[in-house]
Amino acid sequence: MLGFKTLTAPGVRSDHARPQDNTGTDMPVLLPFRAKHNKDGFFVHHDGRLFVDMKLRHGLMIFAVFALWGGAAEAAAKVGGLAWAMASLWEWTPFILKGFSLNILISVLAMLIGTIAGAALGLMQVSLLAPVRGSSWIVTQFFRNSPWLVLLFCVMLLFPFEIDLGFVVIPIPDWMKAVIGFSLPIMANISEVVRGAVISLPSGQWESAESLAFSRRQTMWMIILPQCIKRMVPPWINWYCILTMATPLCSIMGVEESVGHTVQAMNALGDRPELLAPFYFFLLFIHFIFTYPIARFSISLEKKFAVKI
Repeated sequence: MLGFKTLTAPGVRSDHARPQDNTGTDMPVLLPFRAKHNKDGFFVHHDGRLFVDMKLRHGLMIFAVFALWGGAAEAAAKVGGLAWAMASLWEWTPFILKGFSLNILISVLAMLIGTIAGAALGLMQVSLLAPVRGSSWIVTQFFRNSPWLVLLFCVMLLFPFEIDLGFVVIPIPDWMKAVIGFSLPIMANISEVVRGAVISLPSGQWESAESLAFSRRQTMWMIILPQCIKRMVPPWINWYCILTMATPLCSIMGVEESVGHTVQAMNALGDRPELLAPFYFFLLFIHFIFTYPIARFSISLEKKFAVKI
């Protein structure tokens, strides 16, 4: 380039800076991202000298700044609006937390049902019988690749409100329908977790068990599955975190969980605009406080159970 000087930013260089490459140009080139885990398990960018060392306290500080900024923006039209909104939030906090307890209950029950059904479905996927293996694969792929919200709508709208057994009528509340709706995709994903863990073990495990005259059932329950537990626990915890964060979807169908209680609280206060930021940031905060320690625990388990090659 005649008469021009190429300007580069941190992490960007020009190809002509490499004398060994005669085919380079003067155009700036963004360096590839090279990262490694630091002591806290987060990424450090070397080429651009951009250090991302996010800890829990940093995340909480950023959250607090955005919450205060958003609340101030919403309350700018009224002097003292933010103080009144925060006082109202404090007053309605027990009501919102009561709704959040239903989120936790839905996530625990859906994870329990999905884990039991998913484990059975995953074992069917490694069956020696082709019809069993094929049908279980179809069920797994169908629910694994279906939108959670669509599955939730199907269960909530098509499932009966009560089941009449002739001698007793069993009511099915909306939150129980939500449990069933969420357990379907969890079942499919846990099925894949189980299948992947089973086939990840070396074939020598099966061959050794066969040489000792173990039946396939004995091999599966006494040799294969005990070794799979460590491989399945971290992804199982990850799916529980994903499920917990997805439970507010059921508020669309009228389930009175944390989002529903938050909306009811703001309705009782007149749906003032200055309430939006404090109430919804608090809703984000309680979900973050619940799921973040679980996610960190999952990361520690992944490191602890990592396969050493």
